[in-house]
Amino acid sequence: MLGINGLELVVLAFIAVVVLGPERLPEYAAQLARLVKGLRRMATGAREQLREEVGPELDEVDWRKLDPRQYDPRRIIKEALLDDIEDVFKPVSGGAPRPVPAAPAPGVARPAVVPIGPRLEAGQAAPYDLEAT
Repeated sequence: MLGINGLELVVLAFIAVVVLGPERLPEYAAQLARLVKGLRRMATGAREQLREEVGPELDEVDWRKLDPRQYDPRRIIKEALLDDIEDVFKPVSGGAPRPVPAAPAPGVARPAVVPIGPRLEAGQAAPYDLEAT
């Protein structure tokens, strides 16, 4: 209940009695009760309106999975990084070497080969484009 324990609630009630006085306290308590009922009615109406607009899919949503308190960026990053590593180290199924593709049949187009620029000599700096960075 809003992070208030029993002792704090008693202290708040005592302060309300002292500040408001016994004459006005029932009036303010009734106003508070009307406010709470109104808020509940609005929340229920919003929930029903959402259910009407979204439809039955709303009941199928796992709200615990979408809870922001479950969000831990370290765990998410760790799982994402480990998933990639597990994919790399998966054993090859079958254990047999992959077959070498046969030469294409006559009349079949071969895939285009992208030419690679000239190789750099040992110790030669790579070209640097100032406008590209």
